[in-house]
Amino acid sequence: MDSVMTSLAILLSTTLMYSTPLIFTSLGGVFSENSGVVNIGLEGMMTIGAFVGATVAVFTGNPWMAFIGAGVAGGLFALLHAIASISFNANQVISGIAINFLAPGIAIFMSKMLFDGSTMTPSIPLDQKMPRYLNGLLPSGFLDTVFNTYATTYLAFIFVAIAWFVLYKTRFGLRIRAVGEHPRAADTLGISVHKVRYICVILSGVLAGFGGASMSLAIVSTFRPTLVSGQGFIALAAMIFGKWKPQGAMLASLLFGFANGLVVFLGSPAIGINISEHLLSMIPYLITLFVLIFFVGQANGPAANGEIYEKGER
Repeated sequence: MDSVMTSLAILLSTTLMYSTPLIFTSLGGVFSENSGVVNIGLEGMMTIGAFVGATVAVFTGNPWMAFIGAGVAGGLFALLHAIASISFNANQVISGIAINFLAPGIAIFMSKMLFDGSTMTPSIPLDQKMPRYLNGLLPSGFLDTVFNTYATTYLAFIFVAIAWFVLYKTRFGLRIRAVGEHPRAADTLGISVHKVRYICVILSGVLAGFGGASMSLAIVSTFRPTLVSGQGFIALAAMIFGKWKPQGAMLASLLFGFANGLVVFLGSPAIGINISEHLLSMIPYLITLFVLIFFVGQANGPAANGEIYEKGER
């Protein structure tokens, strides 16, 4: 029984850890798409956030400063997406794809400039990674294994509650949903459609940057070009599976985080299961495809999601 409980605790712990970047990033998608702007560029914003987070941590030794820097970096790239898709009416999908090429390219270029030609940042010392505030407070055993995790995990769940409150209990949240459903009517009521969309898109980049930083400052202790490798797209799938709602995105992120945790769990030598690492690495993406094919087909997002809006149109 002890071995079963230990295995379960390890699986739950890794699920929480790997869900964290997805929760942050999917929340970013929730804000952007509820305002009517598709943000395919979350992957690139996660990547630049992971790089900036790791880089700031290397130079300052302060994980929280690094975390905030990652959010700022993600927000700046989201600003580029907002300018292109909102102010210049560019195709939102193409703009997002451009961000996904631009951000990793800049991250690798800057890494080579700052770290003697290396595409990876130096490893962050363990005491400079994100803190575990419950370390030593819980009795050793099941609870300690599951809940003695990085601060970013708990922060992600707090952000879910904040996002839900903002979207459904505040005037600004009502404006976001109005702009995403019927921008013409919102404009008629005096709501600045472009302003609301700018705020939401930039916020989506900040949250995606946090998601990237939670990978390079917690899950691992460095940045490398393959670190994010599709997590931004899985976060988009989580947002859609969660019906564009914060709580739904969180639950879907936990599901996909469980898939990543399962990969780590089954690949552990202690389990004694001889499965190819290449087959194991496919599990999160196969589950994502399965969910998109069989559960998301009838999902309908905000009515004006992806639609260009120009003031004065009829």
